[in-house]
Amino acid sequence: MDFVKEFAIFLQESTAIKFGDFNLSSGKKSAYYIDLRIIPSFPHQFRKMIKHLQNNIAEKIGLDSFDCIASVPTSGLVIASALAIETVKPLVYIRQKPKDYGTGSLIEGKITQGTKILLVDDVGTTGQSLINAIKALKEAKMIVTDAFVIVNRFEGARELLASEGVKLHEVMDVIQISSLLYDEKLLDEQTFERIKKQMNAS
Repeated sequence: MDFVKEFAIFLQESTAIKFGDFNLSSGKKSAYYIDLRIIPSFPHQFRKMIKHLQNNIAEKIGLDSFDCIASVPTSGLVIASALAIETVKPLVYIRQKPKDYGTGSLIEGKITQGTKILLVDDVGTTGQSLINAIKALKEAKMIVTDAFVIVNRFEGARELLASEGVKLHEVMDVIQISSLLYDEKLLDEQTFERIKKQMNAS
């Protein structure tokens, strides 16, 4: 069984993906909800996910094409931290807002102008939190050309990042996940159709 199929089934079994009626932080309604924050509680699956992400990065852009990994707290940071250990790359992270004490920094970690950054997050939805991170990194005179997420929800993130000259890559997307679950008879046709309709509307 290939990783994406195995992982899609695991997402449902672990309740990391739920189907029904959900309100997203963006205010939109959704036929499903993905919460990858649960994955590190399953170390074997978490390790497989990180290894698959690493292989994906190696194939698509090469591990030598960036100097440093950056992430947005909190859910993406766990993934980026594990990836940084596996690839032996430095790690920085971008706060949602500057801390109101000490240096008041927006970026945590050692930063150097001209550093090539690979941005990592868990799920790509509208892309707003990634865009905020990209702008903060660019203001610090760092170079960002690529971002990787585990799951792309296809709700505008790719287009928004492209407007900043950053290419969004995903390990898998919600259509792949729902198609695999439907084929395995783990997802009913009505829900599958709702997900496809949601994708077309965004």
